[in-house]
Amino acid sequence: MASVDTGGGEQKKGKPQQKTLRVDFTPMVDMLMLLITFFMFCTTLAKPQVMDIVMPSDDKTLKEEEKDQVKASKAITVLLGQDDKVYYYTGQITTDSYSDYTTLKETDFSAKGVRSVLLSRNADAVRKMQELKEKKANDRRMTEEDFKKQANEIKNDKEAQVVIIKATEEAKYENLVDILDEMQICSIGKYAIVDITDGDKFLIENLKTKGEYGSQHLAPKQ
Repeated sequence: MASVDTGGGEQKKGKPQQKTLRVDFTPMVDMLMLLITFFMFCTTLAKPQVMDIVMPSDDKTLKEEEKDQVKASKAITVLLGQDDKVYYYTGQITTDSYSDYTTLKETDFSAKGVRSVLLSRNADAVRKMQELKEKKANDRRMTEEDFKKQANEIKNDKEAQVVIIKATEEAKYENLVDILDEMQICSIGKYAIVDITDGDKFLIENLKTKGEYGSQHLAPKQ
């Protein structure tokens, strides 16, 4: 057993005899074990943060009307390129879009870059989310479930912004993580990661060369 001996050592003649005291620390060990067990059962473990990601569907029999559900005015396509560059275009690409290299815009991951673009296009949802956060802060009766339910309704409104994310082979995995973070910051609930097309690659090369690539290569078919 764990103990502490407080004896005075060798006793000299003529001095009062000192008694040896023995303190047993075994009950302290038991108490510590009980405390550790208590905290293990009562402590809430941190929950991992997860993010819902919409991946491309393998279903080849999708109806045409399902593909055209997204309004062109509410859609923006973000392309992740080399050297942390970000490109984007709005709406749908037509045959005439390939002849104009300014169809594709170049930006970056700075606050004044792609975030500014997404915030401006999704301004209504951003405003509603800010109001909802203020309401939750002032109203203690609002539960976390109620907050998440109302937040999902705002983000997934039919008039909300839709973002299509495509990454080139030169893009970093970090770029994908960064753009997914921007979805949360900009209150965008409808987004999907889609494979990049030859048309998207054509737009990037045409922008880099300011139209020279398009004059020397045929535009991909729609």
